[in-house]
Amino acid sequence: VLAHQLTLALARAQQRRGKGRVTAGDGAKQAKVLAALGFSPTGAQVRATAEIAEDMAKPYRMHRLLQGDVGSGKTLVALMALLNAVEAGGQGVMMAPTEILARQHLDGLRPLAEGAGVVLELLTGRDKGGERRAKLEALAAGDIHILVGTHAVFQKDVIFADLRLAIIDE
Repeated sequence: VLAHQLTLALARAQQRRGKGRVTAGDGAKQAKVLAALGFSPTGAQVRATAEIAEDMAKPYRMHRLLQGDVGSGKTLVALMALLNAVEAGGQGVMMAPTEILARQHLDGLRPLAEGAGVVLELLTGRDKGGERRAKLEALAAGDIHILVGTHAVFQKDVIFADLRLAIIDE
């Protein structure tokens, strides 16, 4: 167990040395979303959001695991991180393991994102033909700020204008 933990620590240290992109938003879009919530985030949510934003502002790659019970607000923390990427001029993606969960994320996040002036779109394996092509063109042009979907978001033909953050929901 000790050898395994040391190996993981060395691998993490090696990855952290990899060059990353400084991504620091101004907080304007995040403030709009928080104002529209109707409740205040918990201390743990605020702390997790701040730690992620701090990591994103550093010039090395970030690799994080956010754990919590169902209903603990992980999706809100993820949205705040994605908004940080958008505020910095980039894009973000959130991949869910199933289409049902991806659609639930879209339904829950879209009103908040739109209220902050952020374009959020869904991409799944069901998207075909002209509809898929239009989404991919908008994504490559930077017109879609946050993409939510299934494994389809990581296919070869999915090209982002400026991807700053990828979140995998498991």
